[in-house]
Amino acid sequence: MAKDFCFLMRRNLAEVVPVIDWPNGIELTQYRPECAEAVHHLMDLGYCEGGGRVPTLDVWQQRFETDPEYDPALCFIALDAEGIVGVCQCWTSAYIKNLVVHPRAQGLGLGRALLLHAFKVFQQRREGFVDLKVLEDNLRAQRLYESAGMYVVRRELVPA
Repeated sequence: MAKDFCFLMRRNLAEVVPVIDWPNGIELTQYRPECAEAVHHLMDLGYCEGGGRVPTLDVWQQRFETDPEYDPALCFIALDAEGIVGVCQCWTSAYIKNLVVHPRAQGLGLGRALLLHAFKVFQQRREGFVDLKVLEDNLRAQRLYESAGMYVVRRELVPA
């Protein structure tokens, strides 16, 4: 059976974060329980193409909202006229748990804007670094993270 690997990537927050260029028509909000279904749907949609998996809505919402590192102010949600098009879910430990952009909003710079926004928020919280994990074969995401100043810290086996 093939083993999956991921990279732990890091961004030094002592370095300047570039100006955030939000795509036109995007509004930023934070997580609220009433938007759980739409956020979960977007994560599920994003992971259909690979790059991870998300449990069922009830399991995901229960885990998410009761995790000791959960803070709704660290779940950044991007909206356009049609609804939720991006989610950047972070933990209080300066860790980016999920970053997903709806297919209709891909290629507009929304993923980069959400990522840079997370960096700025963690800088304001006086964190030294921000980390995330990305699957080894998710080259598109790796390029995005590297372009925003992240670098590989180590390669890890993905738990089964």
